[in-house]
Amino acid sequence: MTPVRKLTFIHTVSALEPMFASLASERLAGWEIASTIDENLLAQTIANGRVDQKVFSDLERHVQAATNVGSSAIIVTCSTLGEAVDQLAARTVTPLYRIDRGMAERAVVQASTIGILATLPTTLDPTTRLLQSTAERMRRHCKFISRLSAGAFSCLREGNREGHDERVRKDYEALSGEVELVVLAQASMARALHEGPLHRPYLTSPELGMDYIAQVLRLSRMSVD
Repeated sequence: MTPVRKLTFIHTVSALEPMFASLASERLAGWEIASTIDENLLAQTIANGRVDQKVFSDLERHVQAATNVGSSAIIVTCSTLGEAVDQLAARTVTPLYRIDRGMAERAVVQASTIGILATLPTTLDPTTRLLQSTAERMRRHCKFISRLSAGAFSCLREGNREGHDERVRKDYEALSGEVELVVLAQASMARALHEGPLHRPYLTSPELGMDYIAQVLRLSRMSVD
């Protein structure tokens, strides 16, 4: 009998847990899905304007705990923590993945002029660096235009979802006039574009990230179709 593989997500937004559990179940049939939620990781990073040593250490502690309970793979779903994930992955026995790498690879293959839209500077900067390094690694000549949707995250934090969506859509439309493709740096932004005409295609990390990671796991013979 093939042993059951365990996938552990580390979330900083509790509302995203059901979506990622569903995406994982669709792509990794037979895997046990577990989640750790620590919204303070994101809150502290926003407050400090960067991933500081305490956030890094807390994330490392969650990764180690997931390893200790037998996880076969670990995914961190917060793009703000992506660079910390890369650092930890280099010294972690259990395969550790950031959620946005699949999106980055798709973006640089699909377009040469790419807009990057975020509602937080702490997400915009690492996402931009990821896309730049991905283009360099894949030998793609791409131009990147980064844009912060000012005020959108404050609306979301205050429970004003309509205000958030209105700001995101307005900034997406403005950015679309300058690029071939728009990358939404945060999964929470996609809802703003579900209605109305789209001037340019856009990419988000959840589906593309899970497609990418599931493929990596299959190639490593950790998963079977």
